[in-house]
Amino acid sequence: MDTRRIDHGERGTVRQWLKNWFTPAPDSLVAISLQKGKSPWVDAIHLLWSVWVFVIPAFDHYTWSWAFFTLLTYPLFLLLYAKCCLASRRQARYFALTLVAMSMLLLPWYSAALTYFVYGTIMLRSCRMALRNYMGMLVMLNVILIAEVSLLHYAWQAVIWIPVTSIIVGLVVHAERLSEEKEAELRLSHDEVRRLAALAERERIGRDLHDLLGHTLSLITLKLELSRKLFDRDSEAAKREMAEAERVARHALSEVRTAVSGIRATDLAAELAAARLMLEASMVSLECTPLPPSLPIEVERGLALVLREAVTNIARHARANRARVSTAVAGQALKLSIEDDGRGGVGIHGNGLKGMHERVRALGGTLEVISPVGKGTRLHITVPLRSRPPQRELAQDEETPNPAAAG
Repeated sequence: MDTRRIDHGERGTVRQWLKNWFTPAPDSLVAISLQKGKSPWVDAIHLLWSVWVFVIPAFDHYTWSWAFFTLLTYPLFLLLYAKCCLASRRQARYFALTLVAMSMLLLPWYSAALTYFVYGTIMLRSCRMALRNYMGMLVMLNVILIAEVSLLHYAWQAVIWIPVTSIIVGLVVHAERLSEEKEAELRLSHDEVRRLAALAERERIGRDLHDLLGHTLSLITLKLELSRKLFDRDSEAAKREMAEAERVARHALSEVRTAVSGIRATDLAAELAAARLMLEASMVSLECTPLPPSLPIEVERGLALVLREAVTNIARHARANRARVSTAVAGQALKLSIEDDGRGGVGIHGNGLKGMHERVRALGGTLEVISPVGKGTRLHITVPLRSRPPQRELAQDEETPNPAAAG
């Protein structure tokens, strides 16, 4: 019984050790891929190049020694490559250098180890290392490799491609890493802009509510205190004070409703800024004309939602390179145009256009869709600027109760 418990404990310890060993570090290549929403196996695609381990002997002939070394070293190669992807950027270099050392140790008996050398030198770039230091180390390792294969009398035609491949692929990987770092910085800057915008909006709302309610609530408090003191001595004066407090409260409620309606309204300029961020992240340049100085709240809210839907369609479906948003006021109507140079061919009810039609129709406007195949899509929206009565968004507590309902 004790032996079984010891065996079970040892198996649990081994499983835990393997789990810890293969858990990606927070700054590893796999962890970065997961943060971007990619599959953790995305880096495994590069293992397809290891087919050269099995192809190189085909130029000469397969031997038993090749089969022995392949069975012995290829699993170790896969393990070291996995650790290069799972280990922290600081520790990954040691696994990459182990790949390089393993290839050099095997070269006297195993020519396919040249493939391990290429993988080792390329995975060095996954570490935190300046390009100058990386290129210096790459040149040094290639010099050592060329010296070794010269002493081993390798044919130079079979070896010359190793330095060329490792340097070219190393530069390509470096460019990819720089692009990813810039993309991460851009994403962080976008998040910071949104955070600062939200903070500024909260501060504005706080100031508005303080200015709106601070004096009013103080006045209501004074009126109620005075009415309480006058209640026993002069009931008519107390009633007047309470009626005045009620009037002030109703006026404050009306102002709060107006403020809430303004807060809930979507700002068209803010929506344009968000559209620029979304399209630039999708490699689509956006051109905008200046907005009119003032628009009715309901018109601005509706058009902002239409713009959001249209920009989302451009980013997801249009495959465009450029987009343009223009506005113009003609008489008592606002004209909004949203254009892209994408693939076009959008149907009248395709990609959210039905919802856009409904929003524009609710504003009393029209939406025209021009989308020839291969020539982009153009949305022309015309909305009247006449003022519309705002909808009641809160309970109608100002109205007099219905006597019939009360009965």
